[in-house]
Amino acid sequence: MKSMKSKRPDLDPVVAEVIRPGQSIALLQDLHILTREGRLNQDSRRKLKQVYHLFQFIETLLKEWLASEPQRPTHPAAHQPVGPTLADHGAGKSYLGFIIYDLFFKALGRGHIYGIETRAELVEHSKVMAAKMGFDRMSFIDTTVAEATSDVRLPERIDMVTALHACDTATDDAIAFGLAKQARYMVLVPCCQAELASHLRQNKALFLKQTPLAELWRHPLHTREMGSQLTNVLRCLYLESQGYEVTVTELVGWEHSMKNELILAKKEPAGVGQPRGQRALAAAERLQALLAEFGLQALAATRFPVASEAG
Repeated sequence: MKSMKSKRPDLDPVVAEVIRPGQSIALLQDLHILTREGRLNQDSRRKLKQVYHLFQFIETLLKEWLASEPQRPTHPAAHQPVGPTLADHGAGKSYLGFIIYDLFFKALGRGHIYGIETRAELVEHSKVMAAKMGFDRMSFIDTTVAEATSDVRLPERIDMVTALHACDTATDDAIAFGLAKQARYMVLVPCCQAELASHLRQNKALFLKQTPLAELWRHPLHTREMGSQLTNVLRCLYLESQGYEVTVTELVGWEHSMKNELILAKKEPAGVGQPRGQRALAAAERLQALLAEFGLQALAATRFPVASEAG
């Protein structure tokens, strides 16, 4: 990371050590990551470290997309921007989107970032900030993750879907959105996986009689942890059943955040690499088996429909 440090003698030494070369100080101040005096407090430093680490993964995937860009149709639909498209779900104040644009899209000169957020006041604030910064290839849309798939303000195709700490089922909605938009990449940091834990809680007494496996979630704390773990395992299998190659890793050290699991899903363009049909079928079968094992078959139709594309 030291090779990436800023060479800005006009900056506070702590800030100069952290920020990237060419990064906009005005943007970081408007995002309240830096103070008006150009200082960086401990909480902002932690937040910036987390976003930078996530950006490293995103940057690698975007560069991979650019390397294979000739495989994209030369005459995209009228509503399809030129260059890579990225949808950031649950964007909030759009820290992630603004920093990705500043560090990558700004110099690229093409491509488009869409921030999707339900809170209208945050959407309007982001629009004002993007105009102020001259980030004209950023759009902010006030809609839910679930409704975004059919929103006419979004293009037919989205190349990358990100969801940083999208709560509970919003991560599943982001996955469904990515599948509908034929996303090549999904970068997900799940949060607050409560839905599946509630299903485990409802069936706990029955399963305690049927199988010793229910001891894994007999205590309330374990129910929550088991629900979180199982949710993400099922999501990974679901993505694999749809033809994605999935990697799971840490976002940052556990001392910075307990919501720390990073799911990276990548799908090669048609005709590239080895056939995925057999691997996808195996993942679909394991997904169904796990749902049955934990009495979660009802989720097969709503959260994990495996009928569509595996090839």
